[in-house]
Amino acid sequence: MAEVIKIKKGLDIKMKGQAEKIYVKAPRAKTYAIKPPDWHGLTPKIIPKLCDEVKVGTPIFFDKYNPEVKFCSPVSGILSSINRGERRRIVEVVVEDDGKDTHETFPHGDPEGMKREQIVENLLSSGLWPAIRRRPYTVIAKTGEVPKSIFISAFDTSPLAPDFDFLLKDSEEDFQWGVNVLKQLTEGKVYLNLDGRFPSVRTLSGIKGVEINRFKGPHPAGNVGIQISRLDPINKGEVVWVVQPQDVVAIGRLFKTGKYDPSMIVALTGSRVNKPQYYKVIRGASVSTILENQLKEGDNRVISGNVLNGRTINPETGYIGFFDSQITVIPEGNYYEFFGWIKPGLKKLSVSRSFASTWLTPNREFDLDTNFHGGQRAFVMTGEYEKVLPMDIYPVQLLKAILVNDIDKMEQLGIYELDEEDLALCEFVCTSKTPVTKILRDGLRAMRKEMEE
Repeated sequence: MAEVIKIKKGLDIKMKGQAEKIYVKAPRAKTYAIKPPDWHGLTPKIIPKLCDEVKVGTPIFFDKYNPEVKFCSPVSGILSSINRGERRRIVEVVVEDDGKDTHETFPHGDPEGMKREQIVENLLSSGLWPAIRRRPYTVIAKTGEVPKSIFISAFDTSPLAPDFDFLLKDSEEDFQWGVNVLKQLTEGKVYLNLDGRFPSVRTLSGIKGVEINRFKGPHPAGNVGIQISRLDPINKGEVVWVVQPQDVVAIGRLFKTGKYDPSMIVALTGSRVNKPQYYKVIRGASVSTILENQLKEGDNRVISGNVLNGRTINPETGYIGFFDSQITVIPEGNYYEFFGWIKPGLKKLSVSRSFASTWLTPNREFDLDTNFHGGQRAFVMTGEYEKVLPMDIYPVQLLKAILVNDIDKMEQLGIYELDEEDLALCEFVCTSKTPVTKILRDGLRAMRKEMEE
């Protein structure tokens, strides 16, 4: 029987705009993009030239420092543009869709009858290897290493998160194929973690070849980092791989059909959406077709991902991130409150008892915007972080060690177990408005440079 692990610390941020459980096939976008910033530490090198024709599964670019890791086109058409940001860093590689869906073909068959080298090569050539990330550092997995375990978190507790049981209800067979592939890549266990807040009869409860565990509690119970810390903690020199549920399905379809299938489902959520619902799309699609006639009037912020650790995108020219199963739209908070701290705050959310709206109506959904309600100030120890971080870590001391670049102290304080999403709540509740997740990523980058390069 699956173990139920209870998480006590954390915070559920209740917001308006949960997606209704309805599937809608989104209109076909004209352009699709692969965004190198979706992967930490990636330096892309473009393979085809502008206006070259590509197929679904044709390599578009590779990692300069790991040339075997390829990133492939999600549609057939022509390479239309390479968009650059600061210091000419490539931020988007855009393919103009021809609507034909001409596919590259790859080897397929039962993964249990293949050697590990064959499986790795198939994932590399199809562009699905980048879907596998390694902890620590949350970077693309190394092909030559064998992880001690592989984790799949099949539920999400972040604000307005999609219901993965609903997303995957027609993909059990493909998911099982994907699990069979992942089993060949590790000598340890494949952990499949489900939501313990619901009855045991769930979409993935019958998957074989995995150890199923159920987690029950507030956010961040659905974060894979929290689950790793409870089931198979990472020590120095150890490696754990992480794969998202829809990527497991894509891997399974590759070995089942011999084709890279970039289709996925995303939830359009948020209080500024006219009709929040689920959309069937192709990975990397332009969001303009999804958002057409869906945005309410006003100054809105469109986020690829959730409000805690997603990325702001342009509603007309932005694209869905590689790892995102959610698009969130909330109001911009570009206003100033005069003496806002002294008002009753009947429409405000507070993690303390500062405003009666929170503790008098605990199940109330809030229309939250992006306003900080204050400016950055001295970084003081208040005990706020420890209330929402269910890990045996001293977050304030760790952040201070990162700020002074104390590598040894970072290691001693448990930086190997963390990713930005694990400390996103700490940033949300922070009185000092400290950019916690940015500091953590700086620390992870410094640790990786010191330990691996």
